[in-house]
Amino acid sequence: MSTTFSTADLAVGYNRSILIQGINIRLKRGKILTLIGPNGAGKSTILKTITRQLAPLGGTVFIGDRPVSGISMKDFAKQTAVVLTERIHPELMTCEEVVAMGRYPYTDMFGKLSEADKAIIKASLEQVHAQDLAGRDFAALSDGQRQRIMLARAICQQPEIIVLDEPTAYLDIHYKIELLDILQRMAREQGTIVIMSLHEIDLAMKISDELICLDGEKISFSGSPEELISSNMIEKLFDIRNGSYNVLSGSVELPKPEGKPTVFVIAGNGKGIPYFRSLQKQGIPFAAGILFENDIDCETADALSDYVIKASAFEPIPAELITQAEQLISGCDYVLDAGTAFGTMNRPNLELIAFAEKRGIPVFREIRRAE
Repeated sequence: MSTTFSTADLAVGYNRSILIQGINIRLKRGKILTLIGPNGAGKSTILKTITRQLAPLGGTVFIGDRPVSGISMKDFAKQTAVVLTERIHPELMTCEEVVAMGRYPYTDMFGKLSEADKAIIKASLEQVHAQDLAGRDFAALSDGQRQRIMLARAICQQPEIIVLDEPTAYLDIHYKIELLDILQRMAREQGTIVIMSLHEIDLAMKISDELICLDGEKISFSGSPEELISSNMIEKLFDIRNGSYNVLSGSVELPKPEGKPTVFVIAGNGKGIPYFRSLQKQGIPFAAGILFENDIDCETADALSDYVIKASAFEPIPAELITQAEQLISGCDYVLDAGTAFGTMNRPNLELIAFAEKRGIPVFREIRRAE
């Protein structure tokens, strides 16, 4: 299989009204493309257009070097499987029968399934760990179970391209991970091209080779996850004004408490994060330090406080930062020692505890474990 998927100046929309235009995609076999953006940004419209549910308002969609408009629907169904958000309502069909629908492009005019077809159906159910659902009424399933069956139906088509609209929408975290693992293995081991939309930006960053960000009028970003990390695009795309989103860690933080800090948190190595968030929940403004810029605590502290003392990574902490920290401590009601182990580089933080105690500022300590 040497299939590629591409679009050339594709324009999409409804009722002859263009929503987004100038869509140029090129994917080789085994690549995963994810569309992200706020609700109503055009993700589903693009997916419906490339799967022939909507007519393009301009440009062309290609599989290989052939425009999809010139491919018969039966051949298109052999090459492209589709899992969209619209729920199907089959009457009195078992899950096995729903999955079997994925074999119809390969059957004769009577829809008779061969033994090979039946083996593929069984393997598809097993691939999504839904073999125990085979005999159950599809209409009686939970949303998450239905999603797994619909994925099995798509896998049953043995497609070269699979298109999915919000495939993780109804799944708990266990099945989200499982579904994305299945798609990743299909891409890696079978060379399947995967095109999908996701709301979970953190998952999109982890699974995708290419990302497209949509804002409802245009493509605001197209590139690799690594390029997105350095673009500062996500907060603009989703208009995040209160709180923050860390694209590197996938962490969402609520707005910072307002006011001068009343607590100084001595942290590092992830020990401070639970305390930063606890103080934020209580609306208590805090200061934190001294944190190295590459420390996992530093990003969260920055998101939740305007008073973070930061030192350059892999360098000794300079005297002026120690002085700044002491000044902040002097204005706080107490110091919270989060329990970070002290070593050669962060030894000044131990001195800050002694500084607070000498001035009668209470120090609350977490149990410190050897690291």
